[in-house]
Amino acid sequence: MSIRIERSGKIATVIHSRPEARNAMDPESAIALTEAFQQLDADPETHAIVFWGEGGAFCAGWDLKYAQAFTDPQRFREEIVEGLGFPADGGPLPRGPMGPSRLEMSKPLIAAVEGPAVAGGMELALWCDIRVMAEDAYFGVYCRRWGIPLIDGGTVRLPRLVGQGRALEIIMTGRKVPAEEALRIGLCETLVPKGEARAAAEAMAQEIARFPQGAMLADRRSAIAGHRLPVRDALAREWAGGVQTIATEGAAGAGRFASGKGRGGDFGDI
Repeated sequence: MSIRIERSGKIATVIHSRPEARNAMDPESAIALTEAFQQLDADPETHAIVFWGEGGAFCAGWDLKYAQAFTDPQRFREEIVEGLGFPADGGPLPRGPMGPSRLEMSKPLIAAVEGPAVAGGMELALWCDIRVMAEDAYFGVYCRRWGIPLIDGGTVRLPRLVGQGRALEIIMTGRKVPAEEALRIGLCETLVPKGEARAAAEAMAQEIARFPQGAMLADRRSAIAGHRLPVRDALAREWAGGVQTIATEGAAGAGRFASGKGRGGDFGDI
């Protein structure tokens, strides 16, 4: 199986391992990847998740060996249009072509990007909350060369991260976006030396996982949901989602502070 989960305390790392194909996505992997993230999202013992491609590549996109088969109109309709399309009745969404790209995760998700994260692989990285990139890693809409559009959220999420003009330039040209540029334009949050993306992402996940979870998750939900709301509605949602944690986690945390914990901005002893 090309997908496995490794755990360390309250964090889990989802590993995609098809190194012979630079972790390009095939249907079996897409299904298994979706199931792995659904399993972890429902697990109360998992507080943060890292997503990593084994073997020096995050994901080289959809495996085009499988895409060739869709020159058959009947197969394309059955497997893609009907199998993965949005239901007309508003029912549950099927998985995305790349797997979990339509899931709305309830827990922090960090992409650990080594090597290429291109085409659909870039879309999977954009799906995550945070991207930790190795210095030689890169993004790019490489599917531009083959007449394959972005259908796993790339045209939706990229403009929200870097702005419409810059997103359109990246999308329409299909050019390579190196890690240093990705950091500069807000397409990733952290750069690390080659080979260290997984360790850095897991260290970040451990930091997130050790905090009181109710308040952290309330703030995460508010930041994500508020992005698409008018300011007044977003403020109301922030209040409603966070106020209940003040009487529980917040009061307990204030008590720890009063006893001498965390003084001077210390995050180590809380």
